Order: sequence, then structure tokens, then C-alpha cells
Amino acid sequence: MILIFRTLLSSLPLMALPALATDDNAVATGITSVGPAMFLFTIAIALLLTLVLRSTTSHFARFLTARIGRFRIQRALTARSKDVLNNFILPGAYGGLAKIDHAMMTAGGVLCIRTVHFNGIVFGGEDEAQWTNVDGVSRRRFLNPLIQNEGRSRALRQVMPEVPIANLVIFTGSVEFTTEMPKNVIRVSELESFIAKFIFGPSKIDDWHAVWLTLNAAVLSDEASRKDFAAQISFS
Repeated sequence: MILIFRTLLSSLPLMALPALATDDNAVATGITSVGPAMFLFTIAIALLLTLVLRSTTSHFARFLTARIGRFRIQRALTARSKDVLNNFILPGAYGGLAKIDHAMMTAGGVLCIRTVHFNGIVFGGEDEAQWTNVDGVSRRRFLNPLIQNEGRSRALRQVMPEVPIANLVIFTGSVEFTTEMPKNVIRVSELESFIAKFIFGPSKIDDWHAVWLTLNAAVLSDEASRKDFAAQISFS
């Protein structure tokens, strides 16, 4: 029995030894509180690391969803038309600059596409200024992408006033709306069927080549324009 007691005693952390060495007549030194304090400190560190890991994982998942979504959209667009522009800048319809995610020339006109990369549930109506996304415990508000993309569509109409421009918003990721999805708001899985309906409508463009050259000539691809747009975003 003595041997077992000695073995247990030798296995205890050194910081706990002063607590065992004290008796009723010993002077209180506060050393006995080190054990609980270390336990609480360890728990706090573990919780902090859990929160950091959860945040990092969530951020990485959103980043991965966005990259996969962009790839799927670009692949679907280029499979349907050779006339596609991605991530480009035009002069804004009311001053400033407008950055457009994707534009695609079709027989029915030009699709002005805004991509939104979320998972979870989306609350929002066609005329509401802001929508809400709830993904687990994460909740964020964002500008109505239809209204946001309408400004970009108007920038395209300014360049090509004779061409019909369709305002299209595409959600990537796994999203569910609490109500019926607004018109011209689709999931990325529905993109090809939407394009097919748009393409196979009556042709509204007499000279595709001239229209596409006009759009490409209006694109601001210089470094100064990109810096101006970045400054515009940071200011707003």
C-alpha cells in the first residue's frame, strides 16, 4: 500500500505538491489555487482555439464555394457562347466605375450576371434594399443583389443602348429561400437551362460582331482604372 501511495505521489504535477505538503497549521500561501487556475486557463485556451478553428474553417468553406461556383459559371457560359467577359470594369451609368462579374452575348441580348457565394437560408424580396443570409450560427446582411446588379446592367446599356440587357443573379453554394425566389434569381445548377431559354428566344441583335466589339472597346483594363475602382470600393 505504501508503495502504491508513493507511486501516485510521484506522478502528480510538481505544482500540486505544495498543496499535499500543507497541513492545518501551515501558513496559507495561495499556491494551492494554481491547480484550478491552470485548469480554467486550459479550458479558456481550448475554447478560443475552437472558435478560431471554426471561423477559419467557415472562411475556407466560403472561399472554396466561391471558387467552385465561379468555375462552374464560367464553364457553363463558355460552353454556350464564345463571347463572354469575366470580372471587368466599365464607366458607371451615373459616374464612377462599375465592375461586372460576367457578361455573355446571346441571340436574345446580353446577360449581365452577378454571382453571390453563400450557403444556408436567404431571406429577401425583390424590392427589399437588403437581404439576410443565415448559415448555422452565422448571420449576415447584404445588399439586394438584383438592385446592386441593376446599376451594372445600366452601365452595359449605356455602352450598348440598342441591345437588350438581362439582369441575372446566380447563387452558388447550397442556399434555400424562405419564399419563392425572385425573378431572374437562380442557383448555379439552373444556369444552363436559363441560358438555353434565353438563347433560343427570338434574335434581337442584327450585328453580333459589332456589338461585341463595342463592348470590348469600352472595357477599362488599365491598372489606373483598377486602382480607381479599388479606391471607390474602400471609400464606400
